Amino acid sequence: MNKKVNITYSSIQGSYWMHFGVVISFSSVYLLNYGYSNSEIGIMLALSSILAVIIQPILGDIIDRSERLTLTKSVIYICTILLVLTISLYFLSSKTMFLSIVFVLLASLSTSLQPFINSLAFSFTRLGIPINFGITRSVGSVSYAILVAILGFSVNRFGVSAVPTAGLIVLFILLTSTLIINSSYQEYTNEYKKTLVLDQEIITTKINLKEFSMRHKFFMIFSFSILFVFFQNAIINNYLIQIIRGIGGDSSQMGSLFSFMAMLELPGLFFFSKLRRKFTCQFMLKVAAIAFILKVFLTFLATSVLMIYVAFLFQLISFPIYLSASVHLVDEVMDKGEAVKGQALVTGMMTLSGVFANLIGGFILDLKGPSTLLLLSTMLAIFGTLVMFLVIDKIERIS
Repeated sequence: MNKKVNITYSSIQGSYWMHFGVVISFSSVYLLNYGYSNSEIGIMLALSSILAVIIQPILGDIIDRSERLTLTKSVIYICTILLVLTISLYFLSSKTMFLSIVFVLLASLSTSLQPFINSLAFSFTRLGIPINFGITRSVGSVSYAILVAILGFSVNRFGVSAVPTAGLIVLFILLTSTLIINSSYQEYTNEYKKTLVLDQEIITTKINLKEFSMRHKFFMIFSFSILFVFFQNAIINNYLIQIIRGIGGDSSQMGSLFSFMAMLELPGLFFFSKLRRKFTCQFMLKVAAIAFILKVFLTFLATSVLMIYVAFLFQLISFPIYLSASVHLVDEVMDKGEAVKGQALVTGMMTLSGVFANLIGGFILDLKGPSTLLLLSTMLAIFGTLVMFLVIDKIERIS
């Protein structure tokens, strides 16, 4: 059973990150084709991020306190809605308000899935089915790398109609995998609830959002710092095509760069459990934040696509370490009844940074170009890192 659950969960991570690649990484390519400006794309992505930030903590709080709405059921419901929205793209062939609404909903719901999929791994671990988050998440990076490389080539060859087609395929995989793992989740949850220990844990650890904020003040400040640290990540993910076109690149090279970054994530994700035995999550978050700064600053200095490849080498110790350390930090310092809220808060702050990145990024691109945008991203990453350094070592489990 352990092997089956780990394989199925790996499939969930893989298909989720492929869908993220379709909807988010190729958003500019898709929307530019229909006549949207950089500013309009920025506004749409910002609106989707705002919706995601609202959805994540509210749904996370409901899941934490509900006996009926589980993590797996939430993912199944959201995937079903995403399928309907993706199919509707086939009937939209021009810039319209309806296309804008559909895309905003697609991006917001896709982003909203992330904390619940992450939390699912730790829920199984608490139920006695250990899941290696680093290894299973590395499947997500590999899948993402393959998807964006193939999709970049397909868009160049067949046009943007390849985008919704890829979205449908990976959504079917995600939905099927979640339906399979749902039966195991229900079975082990029912068994675990039979113990007095679980019943007592549920009674004593379920808290609301206000109590959560009061209990974890330093964690809240750390979450605030994520807004600034992750600004550059959102800029690169959403506007890479505009950045590389300024130095002679195209959508095929964009896909290759995304694949390159994704492959660089693998060592950090795969060996994170070993790193965790030697270093604290707090220390690794510091290292990763500095790597983010170096990555975006070297991207700012780049005058060719080759130089961007060099800058992106810092992906090796930035995104995979930051993601894994933040996810594990939540698991270390929070009880079961507040863990989903913690995961939703971290992901929500990453998403909210995307709101500002998209709103500001689109306008700066239209007015000043990518260099100014990358310089601003560097400065904000430095500020966020300084804030994080002030509080990160003060975060600890509260009895």
